[in-house]
Amino acid sequence: MIRIGLDMMGGDYTPTEAIKGLIHYLNNCPPTVHVYVIGNQLQLLTALQQQPNHNYTIVPSTQVIEYTEHPTKAWKNKQDSSIVVGFNMLKAETIDAFISAGNTGAMLVGCHFSLKPLPGIIRPAIAAVCPKLNGTTGLLCDVGLNADCKPEQLAQFAALSNVLAKAIFNIESPKIGLLNIGEEEGKGNTLAQETYTLLKQNTALNFVGNIEGRDIFNDKADVIVCDGFTGNVVLKMAEELYEIAKQNGIDNPFFNRCNFETYGGSPILGVSKPVIIGHGISQHTAFTNMLKLAESMVATNVMATMETILVAE
Repeated sequence: MIRIGLDMMGGDYTPTEAIKGLIHYLNNCPPTVHVYVIGNQLQLLTALQQQPNHNYTIVPSTQVIEYTEHPTKAWKNKQDSSIVVGFNMLKAETIDAFISAGNTGAMLVGCHFSLKPLPGIIRPAIAAVCPKLNGTTGLLCDVGLNADCKPEQLAQFAALSNVLAKAIFNIESPKIGLLNIGEEEGKGNTLAQETYTLLKQNTALNFVGNIEGRDIFNDKADVIVCDGFTGNVVLKMAEELYEIAKQNGIDNPFFNRCNFETYGGSPILGVSKPVIIGHGISQHTAFTNMLKLAESMVATNVMATMETILVAE
């Protein structure tokens, strides 16, 4: 049985959009999946009373951590919030994965307080899907969790993303690239140069060298590694490409794949259990796809594979 916890109260359009996404997922998911929906009990009972699929359980919570709240203070003061309840279930192993489109800071606090980091991990990172012009899919890591990084961190991001690309996107030998301002080995700042050396020395990775900004959406690399500051800028630029195309009436397969709803959310890498962070403006398609991603991560036991790789190193 795959057990997924879903925060129904996190996000600008919840619980309405979370409920729509949940119902669509439940009507198409395997019978081996059970979703624990966390939030206002009365609202959820009313919304789900006509739902014929019984592969869900309502878990009551009476509080919500708002976006404007300080994450650590809110975590301590709102012990019955949907995010805290979800992480407590994850810690108690009542669920195998947890999803929320709520306060990102509170989600990171939850990872710190409730979950064990994988062996040797310096800092967790967030990986985001990166659409390719040829129709394939890659990963970009980190996309916002670590604005300032050390070379050792970027090397770990590469190793973790390598496992995720294999397990979730079935890429046999992911091409690993380092985002830089030039292709040559000596290019970039000290961080890029030292990271290049570490990645080149790691024979377990298919390191293809430096990747320039013009190569982000082509097939030169399956996994692109960078610090969280740079990665977040790239991510938001890709999201804006979709918005510009939509505003101009452009129906283009590539631009459509830049819509974050297509992928739902981004997994946190470097912790012991799957945690997926959704965009605050997530609507029903995003929630459905976050549930699908959580299902895949649990089914492939991807976090245990990451732990095995890290221990081997």
